[in-house]
Amino acid sequence: MVWKPNVTVAAVIEQDQRFLIVEEETGNGLQYNQPAGHLEEGEDLISAVKREVLEETAWQFEPEHIVSIQLWRKNPDSLSFLRVCFSGRCHSHNPTQQLDNGIIAAHWLTRDEIENQRHRLRSPLVLISIDDYLSGQRHSLSLLKSFIDLDHE
Repeated sequence: MVWKPNVTVAAVIEQDQRFLIVEEETGNGLQYNQPAGHLEEGEDLISAVKREVLEETAWQFEPEHIVSIQLWRKNPDSLSFLRVCFSGRCHSHNPTQQLDNGIIAAHWLTRDEIENQRHRLRSPLVLISIDDYLSGQRHSLSLLKSFIDLDHE
């Protein structure tokens, strides 16, 4: 059997020293996370993060940088995730849009407010990603190359 990590995307979005966080239903109760989700078949990473942010927050997102690429596994019996974390800006909020299944609300929280909810974070990557962003970690989107359905002869 071939081992494969789940590929996910996430977005660190800051506005006025607050970060866009989603509150979602999970198997462990209500938890906080960055807007995030799985890469879908035929989709590139930038399209995936734009789609996930829109579905989970009703905000249009424009990625500007890669904050980090993270490999995470909670414990040896858990799934592994390869997570590409982006940063960028939001515009064009649609307050009447229904949020993705399981998303209760989107919140703009300060880093301290997020820290105070550490026990409710979906994973340690939420705060790690914010701190990486705040420390100035920014990598060019040009690092990403997509060769989906590329016909090579």
